[in-house]
Amino acid sequence: MHAMHFPDPGPAFAPASSTTVAGGHVQTCPQTELARITGVNEEIKGIVAIAFKINLMALNAIFLAKRAGAAARGFAVLSKELRSFAQELTQEMEQLRVMTAQSVTQVTAHVQQRRRSAIMQLAADRCTVSVGALSPVLARVRLALQTHQGRQLQIERSLRGVLEETGQRVEFGAALARAAKIEAAYGGLFCNALMQVSSEFGDVIAQIKASLERLARIGLGERRPARTSAFVQRSVQ
Repeated sequence: MHAMHFPDPGPAFAPASSTTVAGGHVQTCPQTELARITGVNEEIKGIVAIAFKINLMALNAIFLAKRAGAAARGFAVLSKELRSFAQELTQEMEQLRVMTAQSVTQVTAHVQQRRRSAIMQLAADRCTVSVGALSPVLARVRLALQTHQGRQLQIERSLRGVLEETGQRVEFGAALARAAKIEAAYGGLFCNALMQVSSEFGDVIAQIKASLERLARIGLGERRPARTSAFVQRSVQ
């Protein structure tokens, strides 16, 4: 069994937003980041829907195996395992949903803090007094930015952990579906019906794999670390 591989994440929900100062006006662009989180949520919803379908399919398979009797005993056991797989997958998707909600909060706070930093830099650039007078304020700005970045990195690590576990679980689910297909061949008079059910298991689990890969691409983008402005770094050193 080969575990699904996820690329090393940059910030899972790295601040794709940017803060610029042009013509004395501060501009923030959080739309890209929030769009990314929306995409993650949509993939999660899709996986939950598929997990619900697998749960129903497993129940039907269990009833079918009972009708087939002793010949389908192994198939019944595998169907129960697939039902447990679907339930555990649903729980993991709920974890991801909570993390995306936390990420929205952190992204919003980070954008606001970077906006404040840009305003401070603009004010300092135009200030006629010593830059040293602004050092305490700039130090607080830098600390706040680092705090938000640290919290976001923690969310990223948790997200990657859940994705890795989910990837392994889906590989296990695929193995169960393959084993069910083998067991279906021994189903006697119910062989064809059991084969059809086991093939459907394999198909829907393949959909989850594809969705997880999209989720990894959306949520684990290229590393784009948030940078404190050179002015802020220089002023607080």
